[in-house]
Amino acid sequence: MTTAFDPIDLSGIRLGNRIAMAPMTRSRAGEGGLATDLTAAYYAQRASAGLIVTEGIQPSVVGQGYPDTPGLHTAEQVAAWRKVTDAVHAAGGTIFAQLMHAGRVGHPVLLPDGLVNVAPSPVAAEGQVYTAEGLKDFVTPRELTGAEVRATIDDFVAAARNAVEAGFDGVELHGANGYLIHQFLAPGSNHRTDEWGGSVENRIRFAVEVTSAVAAEIGADRTALRVSPGNTANGISEPDPEPAYTALAKELAPLGLAYLHVMEVGDRELTLRLRRDFGGTFVLNPRTEGPTGHEALALVEDGTADVITFGALFLANPDLPARLRTAGPYNTPDRATYYGGTERGYTDYLPL
Repeated sequence: MTTAFDPIDLSGIRLGNRIAMAPMTRSRAGEGGLATDLTAAYYAQRASAGLIVTEGIQPSVVGQGYPDTPGLHTAEQVAAWRKVTDAVHAAGGTIFAQLMHAGRVGHPVLLPDGLVNVAPSPVAAEGQVYTAEGLKDFVTPRELTGAEVRATIDDFVAAARNAVEAGFDGVELHGANGYLIHQFLAPGSNHRTDEWGGSVENRIRFAVEVTSAVAAEIGADRTALRVSPGNTANGISEPDPEPAYTALAKELAPLGLAYLHVMEVGDRELTLRLRRDFGGTFVLNPRTEGPTGHEALALVEDGTADVITFGALFLANPDLPARLRTAGPYNTPDRATYYGGTERGYTDYLPL
């Protein structure tokens, strides 16, 4: 029987176990969206994960959605991330960069030079975002033109190329949690009538073309996608997600991607169907009442997933795989230090 502590081949990369660190925004980047020495220490501490997926990294200036988040669109950002990947590799880890364009999520005060948030359609997200000026309502975004949609795909490709230059083992495209790729997938945020909206085939087109373009640039074995069917985060309306996501999984299957990462918010039946339709390595952040815990390891044993991702528990427990072997004890994450700040609640959680 396969267990979560067994190694797995991830498109030619040997992972020491099937326990992965989920991407988590920490809002601790330096000026200019640079990863810092503290960033390097944070990820290196967690190198015993079979796979680390970074916090969301904006592929372009306009892709930023939150304060103090890192980018991968300048030479300085590439150099800063190189220190992080070197530290993780020196500790024996594997690390993928998550590329996240926030789309309509964010606010113009977070963007330079008079830029405004962009999206598939001029439909504002429900809710607010924290800024240096306090909480602000999400604004109505500017609809991307057809040419700008193509240019945005190019931005993802360039950022993926930068990720490889920075030493990352691969990239995960963020198509979940209400960000740009998800905004194209969901009918509530995509009201377009051109080739990028309307039918299921058109609504999945952006996700398929971004993924295909990145895979063509850096190799499908270094490319992955994260989705969260039915997730209502950031005002997403997706009442019947199955048709779009099963079609998406089938379109992605022939590409030979490193993996498909599902953040499960709906029923397990759809998760299992996506696993079958995709056919490749399947990474799962399972639906749970609280933080994903030890009980999720059984999902590897019963074949539901190949790899399980842990979020908050990994945040507070840098040596999580060792703790999972004994079902604890676990450090409790401090919610007050999730976003922004110093080493407190970031690199000061002690191992066993």
